[in-house]
Amino acid sequence: MTEWPVREAAPLSDESALVHAARGGDRDAFGQLYGIYARMVHGILLSRVPPAEVDDLVQDVFLQAMPRLHSLRDPSRFGAWLAAIARNRAIDYFRRGRPAAEVADPLATENIEDRAASSAEMAQAAAVLAAIQALPDAYREPLILRLVEGMTGPEIAARTGLTAGSVRVNLHRGMQQLREKLGTSSSKVSALDRSGESK
Repeated sequence: MTEWPVREAAPLSDESALVHAARGGDRDAFGQLYGIYARMVHGILLSRVPPAEVDDLVQDVFLQAMPRLHSLRDPSRFGAWLAAIARNRAIDYFRRGRPAAEVADPLATENIEDRAASSAEMAQAAAVLAAIQALPDAYREPLILRLVEGMTGPEIAARTGLTAGSVRVNLHRGMQQLREKLGTSSSKVSALDRSGESK
């Protein structure tokens, strides 16, 4: 998984100032917005497209967003606007079809010992991800942002423009459905979300 720079959530007024600066061509300001929102974009895409495609699509989303900043009427809604671009990019991915050449399996180039050591963990992670991706949209995205990207409920709300109550309800219901899909006694979900689902 891609390691994103960890940045503390900036107050909305600071983020609005970054948006204004980025509109004026300040690439450093846009880089700071990338640092703040990359995990959110990654999570939104991961909830919708094959994992091998996500990193490239994250770059596409930011490349699409940069020249369109002038169309954003309310800079305080940057997160919700960027989330919409990410969702649309995922839709475009499937609309355009998969590339003709399939990406090679990265495990095929590893030695046998490394594959054996990591295969159980990878299989478990793949099973959890597949179960999350099978959930309804309303639950899938917040769960990926929480369990994979490590965002808290309030952070998900602030970044995506959803209400805190909506995020809390969707996380709770999504977690229930995920546990049902994986088996109620499964420790897979608990291992991913050690700090609880109410965050």
